[in-house]
Amino acid sequence: MIRLTCCSATRFCLLFTALLPALAYSEMSPLADEALADVSGQGGIYLSGDISINEMGGPVQNNYFGRCDEADKKCGARFAYRLKQDGGWMVLDEIRGMFAFEGLTLRVRSIDSGFGGDGALFDRDVIELGLPNVVRFSDVQFKIASSSTPRPTDPGFQQTDIFAVEMQGDVIMQGNLLVFPDGTP
Repeated sequence: MIRLTCCSATRFCLLFTALLPALAYSEMSPLADEALADVSGQGGIYLSGDISINEMGGPVQNNYFGRCDEADKKCGARFAYRLKQDGGWMVLDEIRGMFAFEGLTLRVRSIDSGFGGDGALFDRDVIELGLPNVVRFSDVQFKIASSSTPRPTDPGFQQTDIFAVEMQGDVIMQGNLLVFPDGTP
């Protein structure tokens, strides 16, 4: 019969826990091509996140932009784009709020068939954005406008707000968005 005292039991436990990592020791070893061919997985990137845009206002504060609690100032992000070289500007203005998503995927896909025969003619890679199942919006607001200049601080600035959007709740999204490259890399 083995009899352990409190002191010897403590020593035994310490010795056992000190030797335990040695029992789990392993090393990485290379896989042969045949063994690697049996391994399957999914390529690409899986993204999830929460994005908050200008909850209190942006970093620029002047006679046009300010904090969101200033009624006479604009707050939020601004995105301006031009469709023609000498045309006016379309603007997403006063963008603010929070949206969250889970499961946005990003991968490269080869298009060499389909699309009514155009896929065979295209025969190149595209970027595929797999849309997340649900996007959650919380106090998202923005305005769609037309503008004479991309920035409100540019000379001759004039803007016409077309309509305002407010979004709250969940949006169910399904499918993929394909981004086709243009030009020669």
